Amino acid sequence: MKFRVERDEFTEAVAWTARTLPSRPTTQLQVLSGLLLDATGPMLKVAAYDYEVAAQSTVHATVSEEGRALVNGKLLAEITRSLPAAPVDLAIDGTRLVITCGNARFALPMLPVDDYPALPAMPPVTGHIEGSAFAAAVAQVAIAAGRDDTLPVLTGVRMEIDGDTLTLAATDRYRLAVRTLKWRPAEDSATEGEVTPVTVALVPARTLLDTAKSLSGSGVEVSIALGTGPSGETLAGFSGSTRQTTTRLLEGQFPPYRKLLPDSSPLIAQLEIAPLQEAVRRVALVAAKTAPVQLAFSPDHLVLEAGTGGEAQATETLPAVYDGPELAVAFNPSYLLDALGALESDIVRIGFASADDPTVAANKPAILTGKSGAEGDSADGTSGELPDYRYLLMPIRLHG
Repeated sequence: MKFRVERDEFTEAVAWTARTLPSRPTTQLQVLSGLLLDATGPMLKVAAYDYEVAAQSTVHATVSEEGRALVNGKLLAEITRSLPAAPVDLAIDGTRLVITCGNARFALPMLPVDDYPALPAMPPVTGHIEGSAFAAAVAQVAIAAGRDDTLPVLTGVRMEIDGDTLTLAATDRYRLAVRTLKWRPAEDSATEGEVTPVTVALVPARTLLDTAKSLSGSGVEVSIALGTGPSGETLAGFSGSTRQTTTRLLEGQFPPYRKLLPDSSPLIAQLEIAPLQEAVRRVALVAAKTAPVQLAFSPDHLVLEAGTGGEAQATETLPAVYDGPELAVAFNPSYLLDALGALESDIVRIGFASADDPTVAANKPAILTGKSGAEGDSADGTSGELPDYRYLLMPIRLHG
């Protein structure tokens, strides 16, 4: 194998692909610590695979001799970052891969390339979506995904396809984020061979977030492929520009989250997001790590409060558009700030389930949305069209 590549393009491909490398490969699977350099086609392919996620990037290269090589991925990434600004030549010399760039020369021992597992093939494309819109939607939802690996079903983002609508949902039991957006279904989504398209998939949130972010470049169209492979494994594939990621889907039943989302919120408070974010951060400074921040709503204003008893205390008052009964509710400040940061709006609407009994409303989940769910929303929160993004937040019961 012998080829030449441009330094910046090669460095970017190696750095991006190396993020998929397992942090602690076992002794029996040392080959998984390697990056695969495949120069057997018109483009150089740089790939990594850990049996769960496969990442592949293509690079323009001038290939003199075709071949494949497998070298330690983390070391290759460190080397490429430090190379001088010059074309990079790579060639196999016996059992080593020789890298030459300007006056710099490296010789890396190779791993047995024949022991490297075959990369999973992309399922048939299910549809397409603009990269930056997809990345923004995934970021809005992934913040609510669980991080406890003992409950793997909650560490994923549920993707549901219904015609030209894509719905993303994630929950860690204390909050729920749901985002709907339009996408373009593939013209031919019929069964091809032994690969069967699916309309619902549970994708690991961390993988989806990282993948979507890497495909968010200007003008990039992302192709999404959901399907089950010949051996029965369920897969999701994402490709755009020169990058492609394939991941195994999570198994298990995602909670029936739609039952938690009300069709309307009879009681609504409306505030500017920026002042509310700043106030929550300030007031939360005196709260213990797991302590809530209390929000007390009165006509035309909101009082935030944290700290009790002999501890440090803080209060702050903000103007609010609210004309309901006095209502006090407590939230985890970190979860509240996550929601405020995810809203693509300068206004947050906090909806509560009951306008008749403030005590009931304070113990029911609150629904946070942007400026309005749809043009012409009525004062009671009802509308013929639901918001594109909804964030459900469970309150924390206050003792006494």
